[in-house]
Amino acid sequence: MKRIADILKSDPSMVEMTVKGWVRSFRNDRFIALNDGSCIHNLQCVIEPEDHDQEILDQINVAAAVAVTGTLVESSGSGQRVELQSTAIKILATADPEDVKRTVLSPKRHKLDTLREQAHLRVRTNTFGAVMRVRAALSFAIHKYFQEKGFYQAHTPILTGSDAEGAGEMFRVSTLDPKNMPLTEDGEIDYSKDFFGKEANLTVSGQLEAETYAMGLGQVYTFGPTFRAENSNTSRHLAEFWMIEPEVAFNDLDANMDLAEDFIKYVIKYALDNCSDDIDFLEQRLENEDKTKPMAERSPMPLRKKLEFIGKNNFKRVSYTEAIDILKNSKPNKKKKFKYLIEEWGADLQSEHERYLVEKHFECPVILFDYPAKIKAFYMRLNEADAEGRETVRAMDILFPGIGEIVGGSQREERYEVLKKKMEDMGIPEEELWWYLEMRKFGSVVHSGFGLGFERLVMFVTGMGNVRDVIPYPRTPGSAEF
Repeated sequence: MKRIADILKSDPSMVEMTVKGWVRSFRNDRFIALNDGSCIHNLQCVIEPEDHDQEILDQINVAAAVAVTGTLVESSGSGQRVELQSTAIKILATADPEDVKRTVLSPKRHKLDTLREQAHLRVRTNTFGAVMRVRAALSFAIHKYFQEKGFYQAHTPILTGSDAEGAGEMFRVSTLDPKNMPLTEDGEIDYSKDFFGKEANLTVSGQLEAETYAMGLGQVYTFGPTFRAENSNTSRHLAEFWMIEPEVAFNDLDANMDLAEDFIKYVIKYALDNCSDDIDFLEQRLENEDKTKPMAERSPMPLRKKLEFIGKNNFKRVSYTEAIDILKNSKPNKKKKFKYLIEEWGADLQSEHERYLVEKHFECPVILFDYPAKIKAFYMRLNEADAEGRETVRAMDILFPGIGEIVGGSQREERYEVLKKKMEDMGIPEEELWWYLEMRKFGSVVHSGFGLGFERLVMFVTGMGNVRDVIPYPRTPGSAEF
């Protein structure tokens, strides 16, 4: 059985075929717009009403599933090159029109928050069908890129006893009875009685484990779900999301930045080359949405042009220190337009600062590097203090227009004593990460890696404004529906 995406590319033929899909519309008891999810376009199936019982015609409603048999002919109508001249039709599953009216399957425009409330049905709409096909293509492109570059995929644990980021925002996993918790003599929960004999959590990152594999396989990548128990209700945050995390032995920060830039350009180009119709549809959707917004909030360029711009231009590389000087002297800072004013070196940059650098100052993607040690994770390689005694680490973030940070990475601290002291200074128990520290005793070399939040990449490529609209079933504070 051919899918509609392939049929629409075919030439007219007298060979009989059967097409299955869901009805998008049925006009004049004669024209069925059929979609099977394989592409944004529908296949027009033309039937002769007198050739079918009225009972069959009455069941050809929006959202019903049908199988249409016929031959492919040149279309006489506008909007399609070919159409299916039907000889037989079979109802595979019905859909009551009254039920359809109450859902996002009804043929009218729906608000995005309404679509989120019906996440089990929204993939049947044009917008979410397009988004999810692009998401699938990007997922394939990620594996394709790394496999072609000689990387090995590492499957890192989802259940873990360590906090890779040291932030403590983790989901606890336990088999203890919440109504009868075992307690220690101090009245604390006794996790030695739990399944793993210690506290366990859902992972926030596969980085630490991936580093150990890079020390044996040279270059590896992970691509899997990660979890953050951060009570953040924004358009950019999820409690469950997917991360791409490569780790490469012998790579310094410069090589790490080269890899990240090349990787992003590759996967975006793959989407442009393989999801052209969906991107065209999403571009038109974004243009229609922009018409309802103030000029200052509209997209600076059409979606396709924005994606092509990424591939054609080098990312601007700027040190944190230089970025702070730019922000301190910027108009929004001087006129107190920033919510978080930049007053001195050492400030943790917020999304408003990142977007100013990308969208207003440089007008291109930006890679910031060499951040203050105090605002970055323990595993990042420590630089020599500068002339003013300020300590920085070999960290880098890639900032994109409309998104802010899309990639965070660093050269990892390979020196045993330096890492040991950093863990002590940051209050990270050595017994918790003894294996990560011990790795530095056995041929520890310069190595680097980064993490890319997959949903933010999908947001950028599809032009969607909310991260909840680029993942099938979003997990957010107070919401674990579906």
